[in-house]
Amino acid sequence: MISASQQQERFVEAVGCFVAAVREQEPDRSEAAFHEMYRNFQDAGPQEAAQAAPRLAALLPEVPPGPRGTIAVIVGACVERGADPGPCAPYIFVELAETLAAVGEFCERWAETGGGDFPDPEPGEADEAIFERVGPEAALAWLSMPQWEMASLAMLNHPTVRTALDGSLRARLLRAVRAVAEASGHEFKCLTYALLVLDDEPLVVLHRPTGTGTGTGYRMRMSGIGDNFQLHTLLADLLVGGGHVPGRAPSPQEAAVCRDAPGQVHTVGSFNLVTPSGDWVWNEGTPTDIPVVDGVRLLVLDPPPYERSWPAGRFFPHMTGDLVLERVLDAAETRYWLDGCAPPK
Repeated sequence: MISASQQQERFVEAVGCFVAAVREQEPDRSEAAFHEMYRNFQDAGPQEAAQAAPRLAALLPEVPPGPRGTIAVIVGACVERGADPGPCAPYIFVELAETLAAVGEFCERWAETGGGDFPDPEPGEADEAIFERVGPEAALAWLSMPQWEMASLAMLNHPTVRTALDGSLRARLLRAVRAVAEASGHEFKCLTYALLVLDDEPLVVLHRPTGTGTGTGYRMRMSGIGDNFQLHTLLADLLVGGGHVPGRAPSPQEAAVCRDAPGQVHTVGSFNLVTPSGDWVWNEGTPTDIPVVDGVRLLVLDPPPYERSWPAGRFFPHMTGDLVLERVLDAAETRYWLDGCAPPK
């Protein structure tokens, strides 16, 4: 009978065989080693995942397009099991950029060859007509996009990866995925939102009570917040729960699931989130929707025009979120910021 440790070691051995076969450019042996590695992956423990992830990530440029997305998913799963994402992420993002470029070509060729509804970008048994219509490389890129999204999210769940990601590469990836969304109607929303996550980002929040003309201001710092539903709940926890402003305070559990606790809990909104120009900041958006004024994101809180409720939690269940109140602004600072804001609409 094979022990658990022996089963785990088989995965590492299979990874070694696959790496060797790919680098020696032996397609038949590579395919057999790939299937053996994939079969043993479920038995891999954290130690084995830690050994395998950087080796497989570094191999990605040499893996044929067909299995490349699957290897990326395995790398992401290894990271989720505890492997260090740092050495893996650069390879994932370079290949993601290449895949998005090929997906852009897919969209162009699809339009040039008659247009119509785009096929679902899901790996599996794909219609051969897709390959004939746009070519194998573009078709494989399109069909592997969900895999690259999964692998990228596994990396971007970690703040060290997000803060190390080159700003120009991040911007290029965002432009590419948005262009694909515009051309195809497939948003790849999780990838877009993950690339938009802010870390150690300063935020000035102004609470403007109805009818008084005065307000209170707060200097905050946010990290790892996936959407404005999550931000809204954490704002209410700090400001209402902290006794700074009146209203309904979220329960401790409602706040916890927006930071690092698992699951979702029903909550009710406490504010209307507004830009300095008076436009609404929708809960469905991200904190990047909050405009930068004088070098800092500036958010105004007005009373809610109607009751809103939603499941409090994290858009990215494996991403830790945080919002910290650094200090309360004095009256002069608050007035400075409020004087530049449009009145509530």
